[in-house]
Amino acid sequence: MAEMKTADIRAMSPDQMDDAVLNLKKERFNLRFQRATGQLENTSRLREARRDIARIKTIAAQQRAKKK
Repeated sequence: MAEMKTADIRAMSPDQMDDAVLNLKKERFNLRFQRATGQLENTSRLREARRDIARIKTIAAQQRAKKK
């Protein structure tokens, strides 16, 4: 999965954002396990997943603040 673009995230519904965060957290968990066992080939993916989660949460918070 490639890095998510902000325009793609902004087009998502709140439910889709929640699903994306959940999937990224599962992926991050699996990547951490792979790193611990020495099987992780793409080490930069861990960082990308962490930043994607933060990016989605930030945009979701901005959208919630805008609705108020």
